[in-house]
Formats: sequence, C-alpha cells, structure tokens
Amino acid sequence: MSHSPANDPSRGTRAKTDRIDAELIARFVAFRPDAGRTLPHGKLRLLRALTSKRAQLVKTRKRLLGQIKAQGKLGSTEMFAAMDEDFKGLLDRQIAGLEAQIEDIIAADASLAMTADILRSVPGIGPVASTMLIAEMPELGQISGEQAAALTGLAPIAHDSGAMRGKRAIGGGRRLLRHVMFQAALVASNHNPVLKIFAGRLRAAGKPHKVSITAVARKLVTIVNALCKSSQKWTVPES
Repeated sequence: MSHSPANDPSRGTRAKTDRIDAELIARFVAFRPDAGRTLPHGKLRLLRALTSKRAQLVKTRKRLLGQIKAQGKLGSTEMFAAMDEDFKGLLDRQIAGLEAQIEDIIAADASLAMTADILRSVPGIGPVASTMLIAEMPELGQISGEQAAALTGLAPIAHDSGAMRGKRAIGGGRRLLRHVMFQAALVASNHNPVLKIFAGRLRAAGKPHKVSITAVARKLVTIVNALCKSSQKWTVPES
C-alpha cells in the first residue's frame, strides 16, 4: 500500500495540507526521523542500544511497581513480597549497570563528554535527557532550532485541507526522545529560571497543561541546539 509524501508520518506530517504541504516537504525532506543516522559511528550506535534497553527496563520496573500497588489494595502483597523484591532488585541493578556503561562511553570520548557537559549545564536536562539527546539526535548543533523541534516531534503540524482549517498538533519525529523531553520540560518548568517564567506566562494565559509543557519542551530543544551549535554552556540571560 502506497502513501503520499505529504502524509508520510516519518516526515513529521500527520494530515494532508494544501497551503503548506510543499513547504513542509521541502523543509523536512532532508531531516526525516532517520536523517543523519544511516551509518552512525560505533559509539553512538552502542549508546543508542544501551539507552533503548535502559528505557525498556525502566518501563518494566514502573509496571512492576504498579502491580505491587494493586496487590496492596487486594491484600495480597505479602504473598508475592519476596518475589517482587527480588525482581525489583534485579531491575535496579541492571538499570544502574547500563547507566554506568553509558557514563563510561561518554566520559571516554572528548567530543561526547563536551556535548554532555553543555547539555547538563541547562537546568532541566539531566543525565538521562542528555544521553538521549546525544544518542538519538546526532544532528544536534548542526541544524536550526525549527528542524531540531521537528526531529523531536515537537513542531506543530497543521491539520488543514482545502477550506478546512484544523488545530495544529505535534507528532512524528523520534518518539522516545520526545517522551524524555516532556519529562525534562516538567523539571525545567519548575527549576529553570527562564523556562519557569515562560511556563508561568502560558499558564496565566489559560493554556492547558499539555500545551504548556509541549511549548516548554520545544523551547528547551531549541535552547540546547543553539548551545551545542555555539559550543557554550548555559548561562542565565541578563535581564
């Protein structure tokens, strides 16, 4: 079954548009979700594998904790307590081991270490988010902020066709990275002095929580992209 280029989800588009189809295709054709990742060098390939496995184990641990909570409500916690404790301990050790491997790989490469330092200098970007950005977006610092937002799936896409004009929504891009950036945005909304003010203005304007966090995540991506492009660490802009 064939798909028209305008509706190819891998390009970040989610619905056919008339007025901006050509512009979107021209803008994103060189930056598909797999752009720049056809032949990643060995360290990036290994980092991607490690971060993917870590995310899988974290998801499993979260599901286990949910099951333990449900068992508590049913009064069956003690029945599986030892088994659950052993399983959680195993997951904790495996996750910690993966994180140690990830840190060792980054620390052993001067370029990756410098990028990690720049990313982690931004309030809201921790070890997990910085590693995901390095592994999943090797184009970081080499593209525009708009392209970085599109690759992350945080660029608003119009749902327009003919005389119909729909709301803009995000989609496409690199799903795992987008999820991590949402988590980073939640932290940044409370602890990044610039983005905290930005988020406050959105809330004051009556924007829904999801809309506000999406906007913060998008702004966060453009900030880290600009910092990597200039090879500079975060500093609070002078008012």
